[in-house]
Amino acid sequence: MAENLVNFGILGCAKIAIKLARAINLAPNSTLHAIASRSLEKAKQFAIQNGLSETIKIYGSYEELLDDPSIEVVYLPLPTSLHVQWTVLAAQKKKHVLLEKPVALDVGDLDKILEACVSNGVQFLDGSMWLHHPRTMRMKELLFDSNLVGHVDFIHSTSTAKMPPEFFENNIRVKQDMDALGVLGDLGWYCVGAVLWAKNYELPNVVSALPAGVTRNSAGIVLSCTACLNYDQDHKTVAVIHCSFFSYTSMDLSITGTKGSLHLKDFVIPYQEGSAFFDLASPSTFMDDQTGWNAETEKVVVDNELPQEAFMVQELARLAQGIKKCEFRPDNRWPEISRKTQIVVDAIKKSIDLDCKPVYL
Repeated sequence: MAENLVNFGILGCAKIAIKLARAINLAPNSTLHAIASRSLEKAKQFAIQNGLSETIKIYGSYEELLDDPSIEVVYLPLPTSLHVQWTVLAAQKKKHVLLEKPVALDVGDLDKILEACVSNGVQFLDGSMWLHHPRTMRMKELLFDSNLVGHVDFIHSTSTAKMPPEFFENNIRVKQDMDALGVLGDLGWYCVGAVLWAKNYELPNVVSALPAGVTRNSAGIVLSCTACLNYDQDHKTVAVIHCSFFSYTSMDLSITGTKGSLHLKDFVIPYQEGSAFFDLASPSTFMDDQTGWNAETEKVVVDNELPQEAFMVQELARLAQGIKKCEFRPDNRWPEISRKTQIVVDAIKKSIDLDCKPVYL
């Protein structure tokens, strides 16, 4: 029923907005109500080029969209330097927020955003789509089964993409005044998030960037980075992340425990939209003569009816409906995940700025 659908607005016509426009219309409890750009002509071209419904409202300024009383949720795919300004205003207009990652330039800016969301009673969610995939839910079930993987000892996560020469000249992700965190805030956000996810959002004790893994441009923007995250709590864990704009595409996540391991090579974006898999090895070891393994890795397949970005939209729309109809409080779990991810990203950036000295959390 149309009256039960949550109205979304998109603030900005970045490339990723095309994917989210589709996701909003695929999710069963949401609909795309309006889009806005800083120019009316650009917003119109975006709607035409992407085959959006003629009933969608088109605005030539961000303010106009935020002033639309019909819009309940706003998606913001804006440069990170603009997040505080427009997300705070969206919250003040009582709009729930889906904010593209990285959510802020540092945790201080993020706290301003989250404070605005809390004080206005709106839900906050960042654009980490992979967290909403049914595969991710299945992996977590197995990961925290003490009889399968056991205590996690080692985590390895990569997110890399080889960018063309023009990227390093023109893209906002290499501009100090746009997305100053560079690859660390873009691809590295996923790597850090995966480590925290695997540790049930426990923060590491020490974060250290590795000197040989860091590359910056002339403006000081990080283009490639390797870092080590150390956990010295009840059970020690070492995590290594690598993100780069120079390497061939990778989205690897490997988690090794005392009893087994979990591996996948497409954790950010699955190879296929309707089905995803991961490898689970538990228990397994070498044969007595060490000519092979005593058990093969199990391929765990998870089918899904919607793409992961539609599941993300569906979750936010569900939370928005609960706040509106049942007077539920916003779910604090999602902003906490974003904040912890930002804390670790900040620590890695600080380590890089300190010539890769360790940063203690």
